[in-house]
Amino acid sequence: MENHNLTVLNEFILLGITDRPELQAPLFGLFLTIYMISVLGNLGLIILTKVDPRLQTPMYFFLRHLALTDLGYSTAVAPKMLVNFLANQRTISYNWCATQLAFFIMFIISELFILSAMAYDRYVAICNPLLYTIIMSKSVCWVLVAVPYLYSAFLSLLNTIKIFISSFCGYNVINHFYCDSLPLLTLLCSNPREIELTLLIFSAFNLVSSLLIVLVSYTLILLAVLRMHSAEGRHKAFSTCGSHLTVVVVFYATLSFMYIQPKSSHSFNTDKMASVFYTLVIPMLNPMIYSLRNTEVKGALHRIWKNLCKFPM
Repeated sequence: MENHNLTVLNEFILLGITDRPELQAPLFGLFLTIYMISVLGNLGLIILTKVDPRLQTPMYFFLRHLALTDLGYSTAVAPKMLVNFLANQRTISYNWCATQLAFFIMFIISELFILSAMAYDRYVAICNPLLYTIIMSKSVCWVLVAVPYLYSAFLSLLNTIKIFISSFCGYNVINHFYCDSLPLLTLLCSNPREIELTLLIFSAFNLVSSLLIVLVSYTLILLAVLRMHSAEGRHKAFSTCGSHLTVVVVFYATLSFMYIQPKSSHSFNTDKMASVFYTLVIPMLNPMIYSLRNTEVKGALHRIWKNLCKFPM
């Protein structure tokens, strides 16, 4: 075995989003603002859907877990990225790099299937309203979130272990702002074809299977809505699906740009921009979409605000 295969790395260097010094401070301010809005919005949704008695329904149960996954993968990436804007050396330890990759994969895959569970929930609510409480029981809801969490944790460990038990060749510069699979694969000594194939197969399966559930659910919803005679009923059905559909379109469009485009057209710079969007911007947008478009969430916020105002300062 050649000596360079025996190299033990203790840390990696993250190149970040840009190497231009004049952009570091403005980008730090921008992304700190985005991340803080994301944290406040998602934490707010988690607390609101937990404490407000009118939001104790399956739809808001899934929304709470969507907010949890948004918070999870944005927090796996953002704090270290923000620190590196201010640091002279943009390093991340070997173990923290593996940890960051594992948590990011787990939460991003969980989000795919929680969005699918939300689509199924909307299908049952609109197409089988009389059986809704029976079909979407508390135990069923927990199964629909527990299975994605367990499955994504398994895939996360599988991919992370496969990468980090491989030999790195001593070159420790990652052309990204966080430890992602594709940039790490370029640093391996051994042929990464097997790991790339594993990532490709599971990525394709996760995207296609979760999207198929969403498409089938919304096709059946559309057919049911078209059979409705009441314009008010059609409007109510569309309004209950509008927020979720908006989130799905934005999320899947971004991931498709990352993973479905031809390999020849991939560049780390364009991938970085797409990564910024789905690791930071989407977790910020999702609570806004559900808050601004949802009268029940706005009503719950209004009730909490009124109750807070009753307490003397």
